[in-house]
Amino acid sequence: MSKILSILERISSILPVIQKPERRISLRDKFIWTAIVLTIYLIMGQIPLYGTSVITEEPHAAFYRIIFASKRGTLLELGIGPIVTAGLIMQLLVGSKIINLDLSKPRDRAIFTSSQKLLTLIMILVEASAYVFSGTYGRLTLELSLIVLFQLIMASILIMLMDELIQKGWGLGSGVSLFIAVGVAQQIIRYTIAPISVGKSDGYVEYLGVIPNAISIAMSGGPITEAIIRPHGNIPGLLGFFTMIILLIIIVYLQGMRIEIPITHAKYGGIKAKIPLQFLYVSNIPVILASALFANIMLFSRFLQSTLNPDGTNWLINALGVFNSTTEGISFTPIGGIAYYVNPPRGLSYIIANPSEIIHSIIYVSILCIVCILFAIAWVETSGLSARDQAEQIIKSGLQIPGFRSSESIIKEKLDEYIKPLTVLSGFIVGAIAALADLLEVIGTGTGILLLVSILWQYYQILIRERIAETYPAISRLIGET
Repeated sequence: MSKILSILERISSILPVIQKPERRISLRDKFIWTAIVLTIYLIMGQIPLYGTSVITEEPHAAFYRIIFASKRGTLLELGIGPIVTAGLIMQLLVGSKIINLDLSKPRDRAIFTSSQKLLTLIMILVEASAYVFSGTYGRLTLELSLIVLFQLIMASILIMLMDELIQKGWGLGSGVSLFIAVGVAQQIIRYTIAPISVGKSDGYVEYLGVIPNAISIAMSGGPITEAIIRPHGNIPGLLGFFTMIILLIIIVYLQGMRIEIPITHAKYGGIKAKIPLQFLYVSNIPVILASALFANIMLFSRFLQSTLNPDGTNWLINALGVFNSTTEGISFTPIGGIAYYVNPPRGLSYIIANPSEIIHSIIYVSILCIVCILFAIAWVETSGLSARDQAEQIIKSGLQIPGFRSSESIIKEKLDEYIKPLTVLSGFIVGAIAALADLLEVIGTGTGILLLVSILWQYYQILIRERIAETYPAISRLIGET
């Protein structure tokens, strides 16, 4: 293991890296850097891949586009997918002790970060190759395939470096969170107010935006039920709009819920304080990791079918995923295997029209909730949020829980009474919210809304800390701000 770690250290020295700022960056400058990164990201989403024709997005694939902040047929084709996938793999390797790293040690933390970056570069190459050579862009010549592959790799490396730029302290938060939030916000605006005509139906013009479409139906005397649930097109209706608002209120409420554990500081005359544990203890991490897992199952099962199983005779590949065949190759629509059951249903209107989808919906909700719980447990154990890590920090800080001896094992046992149930419950809740909201065709998807609220909450806390750091430098130094 030591040899592997030393090899990773040597490799990390040749990887592209963004240096941390030598001095503290002002809040104004952080806003500027964040705006520059965001502008570049949005421009990339408007530049089509050279060598590919206009590609129509398949309806169900929009779910993964939101999660991975990607855009079909553009330089953002892969989005943050390689970054999230690399993070998922590294968390599993460290959590299972296959790679034995103590993330509380600076050297091990540096190795973890550089290893994740190396794995991100590998995933960029693997995912870009899977897209190009699985027929995603139709049948390309070898020369065009290599050109498209080069574009995907370079664009994804730029996204990785922009994420690192913001995380290193030049901007606010992280690039991954920023890109996801912008993608979800764009989706909400588009499906809420966009006055884009998508056709005519029963004497009225049908619009993409929920509000213009409802007004069009009301003014033409059309059936209001078609404004509530769109009968076709896999486009959200008023049901999805109002469910989105209700979901926003519920998530904001849950985000603000806390369980407070009383503590005292023995060195300062027993000063009393409280440790707040969020009710959504694992935040949005499990649903991001679960979505990354499902998306990669979809991508690689499709790649395997198109390259090794075009006639559908290999039972092992069929068990992983079966996809519709088209005149141009293999479509993104799964019709069997694991890929089918981890793919979100197309919404309530589709389920009503196809009762057989009820079984698919139940299995999808169950799988997502179970996987989110497992990822929640793994994340807590590997990210410093476990009762053991929290107890260690309490002891190092000279704190103790009133009525209990200042012992790490005793404090750990007490914290476990809160942290273990919170971990399982919060993992289940975020999975259930994401899955059920998708069934109700929520605008922005259930996962997207969950991520948007969590990310905006994080940015709110970041802005508060930044303002305190600039206004009261002494307090900033006291709480460890740099």
